[in-house]
Amino acid sequence: MKKLALYVLFVSIAAIFGVYLQVLTVGHATPWAPWVLALSTALSMLATMILGAARRGRRNGGLGGLAFPLLVTFVLIAGGFALALALPGAGEPLVLGLPRRAAIVLYGIGLLPLLVLPVAYAVTFDEMTLSEEDLDRVRRAAAAARKSPIDQGRAGD
Repeated sequence: MKKLALYVLFVSIAAIFGVYLQVLTVGHATPWAPWVLALSTALSMLATMILGAARRGRRNGGLGGLAFPLLVTFVLIAGGFALALALPGAGEPLVLGLPRRAAIVLYGIGLLPLLVLPVAYAVTFDEMTLSEEDLDRVRRAAAAARKSPIDQGRAGD
């Protein structure tokens, strides 16, 4: 899962770079540029969340119970961007004091995932935290790093 997430992250960042490069060379954005940026931003956020949450040996590609909440978060973000891009901009009504498209971006993309992810992480905390076996592996790696010649050379620094 992590390899796929790294690939998606690389491709989405390359797409964002490509849109910026196109705008800088041509001087204006093409009609598809905002859609590429919206989808690429949502995909890069999803890939980053997967890289942070995936654990070896867990179900659903290492995501365990977080697979569905991460998918919901991606749909909220991508759907919010798509809705904000698709709605007309002129003469729109205010929603909680903001123009409709700005409200979608702020509340739908900015705040709504904050209701989904913390609850998902809290519910899956016991499943997703490091096991005793993982902690032992980290302790052994730390002990080995303390004994390495590279670290001994820096001890006097």
